[in-house]
Amino acid sequence: MRLLWFLLPLAPSVFATAVNDSESLLWGTYRPQLYFGLRPRLPQSVMTGLAWFGTQDFQSITRMRHGCDQGDGLNTYTWTEYDARQGGEQIIKDGINNVVVTTQFLKVPGGDHGGSWAARIKGEPMNPAFPSRISTVFYVGLEGLGGIEMESEEDDNGLEGAISFTGSTPELDEFSIRIVEGPDNTLVTEGPYANDFRHRLGKAHYLGVRVPPGNVWQAKDVIQNAIVKHAQEAIAPYKDGAKGYPDPAFIYQLPDEVYTGSNLFAVQMHYDGPFQFDVFFDSGSAKQKLSSSVLDEGLPAISTVFNERFDAIFPIPPTYQTSEPDSLRTFSKAITSNLIGGIGYYYGTSIVDRSFAYEWDQEDDSVGDEPGKKEGPTLAPPRGLLTATPSRSFFPRGFYWDEGFHLLHIGEWDNDLSLEILKDWIDLIDEDGWVAREQILGEEARSRVPPEFQTQVPTYANPPTLTMAVTAFINRLRAQKGPTDQDLGMDYGFASQVPLGDASDVPSPGRRFLDEPELALEYLRSIYAPLKRHYEWFRRTQRGQIKQYGRKARSRTEAYRWRGRSQQHVLTSGMDDYPRGPPHTGELHLDLISWMAFFSQTMRDIAEFVGELDDAVAFEEIAKATIDNIDDLHWSEENQMYCDVSVNDEDESYHVCHKGYLSLFPFLLSLLPPDSPHLGAILDLLRDPAHLWSPYGLRSLSASHPEFGQGENYWKGPIWIQMNYLALSALYKTYAAQEGPYQQRAREIYAELRRNIVDNVHKEYVRTGYVWEQYDAVTGEGRRSHPFTGWTSLVTLIISEKYY
Repeated sequence: MRLLWFLLPLAPSVFATAVNDSESLLWGTYRPQLYFGLRPRLPQSVMTGLAWFGTQDFQSITRMRHGCDQGDGLNTYTWTEYDARQGGEQIIKDGINNVVVTTQFLKVPGGDHGGSWAARIKGEPMNPAFPSRISTVFYVGLEGLGGIEMESEEDDNGLEGAISFTGSTPELDEFSIRIVEGPDNTLVTEGPYANDFRHRLGKAHYLGVRVPPGNVWQAKDVIQNAIVKHAQEAIAPYKDGAKGYPDPAFIYQLPDEVYTGSNLFAVQMHYDGPFQFDVFFDSGSAKQKLSSSVLDEGLPAISTVFNERFDAIFPIPPTYQTSEPDSLRTFSKAITSNLIGGIGYYYGTSIVDRSFAYEWDQEDDSVGDEPGKKEGPTLAPPRGLLTATPSRSFFPRGFYWDEGFHLLHIGEWDNDLSLEILKDWIDLIDEDGWVAREQILGEEARSRVPPEFQTQVPTYANPPTLTMAVTAFINRLRAQKGPTDQDLGMDYGFASQVPLGDASDVPSPGRRFLDEPELALEYLRSIYAPLKRHYEWFRRTQRGQIKQYGRKARSRTEAYRWRGRSQQHVLTSGMDDYPRGPPHTGELHLDLISWMAFFSQTMRDIAEFVGELDDAVAFEEIAKATIDNIDDLHWSEENQMYCDVSVNDEDESYHVCHKGYLSLFPFLLSLLPPDSPHLGAILDLLRDPAHLWSPYGLRSLSASHPEFGQGENYWKGPIWIQMNYLALSALYKTYAAQEGPYQQRAREIYAELRRNIVDNVHKEYVRTGYVWEQYDAVTGEGRRSHPFTGWTSLVTLIISEKYY
């Protein structure tokens, strides 16, 4: 609470302590699909957004910035410092419009309804030698019950001074919103035909309209259409063009109209050069209204606290020597901040098809084969989800495969925030134990997804990475000082596992579930039953065949196959176009059986913590049987590697071997003991430049493979950071840390691989302004979606050596 005490002399009644940790997470940048969008974690409530465009020409209105879009061609945009409980700062460089936009956000606890907040939006020319004329639009919309009204007196020619709104909703109660101009702004008042428009120049322009329920997210279209319509009327007298046209800033204006029952309000300004304006949300139950001085004092204060925490939690250790420590630290802060600033809250229906199955899956029992069930895609009831997002521009929604990796990083920064997100995901597990691999909730989310990917099928799985988040939480609990497991009655004999670089001594928010053991135990008990149901769903629906094809294995039950694959893709595996054998009911997938062994180990650990000792014994037996079968079914002595398994035309089982990430899975998840006879061959494959090793990280497919770099080239060579993180984690925590014949070699590979990954991702960030979805297997250059501060942000954990 150091920050709050620092600010007490300024506004003692404003900066009161929040009632509880969840209250501090009510508001946030939970519309990460926008360059700057705020909302609370409520299904239907207030939503805000920022849009801007240049007024240097008449075409600029068609390039209005609002939703994050790679097509906008921005030089970079990222939260450079951001904490979900306090706020932070984002830098947006828009070279096309010659402007650097800075968005700053500050949460202010107080009152009974989630507190208040303030935002500051600033702009300055990227190149001062050239004009920078920017029109900004800040809007406030309301979905659901309640209302909002403009308090400022309307004027057909625009408004001067602060612009105020008041409103109320059942959850937020009464509130007010004010938009206040900065002291040194220069508004556009000069240009062709300025005298004709003098009554409207140098003022804010506004719009209030009623949009249908569920349509506030389309605010940009509403605002843009209103501006264009007004422009068409304003420019009509000058259509002949003989004497030129008015300045674009004179005609591209909102119409200064408010309609009865409006639930969407927008305020527009036209700036020439640097600008600044503040937005204040005052909760009616707070004791004091916010002012610009709160931002003046509060923003530097939260920056100081952020930097102190960051250096304590994510230091650059002596094991990583660099000639650019300041640049590396700035990079690490930015990718952490943009991951946390990319957390979104989504609410709405989803599309589910309980009847679809490929022919090679049809013989299995279908989850949806119930009498009277409607066939084909249907809308599932609305659900809410707090989730991190892989990419604000390209994947602004929840992905199961990605989320476990996101939570490893978030959990190191704010343990309790990661648990809130994890709980939201676990609450999505249905009665059968299924959770959709993509959470496309509501029309706004669906608008960003091609139709062929919108429908989710209840027999389709995804790598159960949420188990990694649970494992990481348990390890953080084990690392805590204070009451021992014996004190808690939770000592069931497992070995001590301490996460590296523990920062438990650093004063930090988001630690209640670490500092209060009874809360941790209660939490684990609350997620145990649904996770167990989910685990059993995996074992039931993704089961593979053993005895049907005369396969020899110590366990007759533990074999697995991804459902929902097509001829060319196994999207459910997460490694979409990675080479596999042809679809067959008898194929077995190495990555899935490895995930299931890891899932079994996680369930064992949770069962031990919550006192379900019989379950813990059963999970341990299943884990051992599964690991045994990985060797029995998937090790190819001929190829000296782990492989998938399929069935030929004579119904004979054979190995399908494609050297790449798939071959490494038992190693990646630390399922092999350090003295495994297969570990040497795996390390040989991993370190061979002819196969997976590159100066930029491990390739997804061997460079010697005939399909390397071919077709879609999604998982056929490009370097993925989360897979390299798994390799580094396995090396550091298991094979380089524990005695074995390959310990020294594991240490050497770890050090070299770590440097290759960090150096390349950092270099590309400096070069391009972004971190990327993947990196070229030959050149190391960033590829595909950007910014991709989902699992690519794991580089921060790699730098600071934080492994789950």
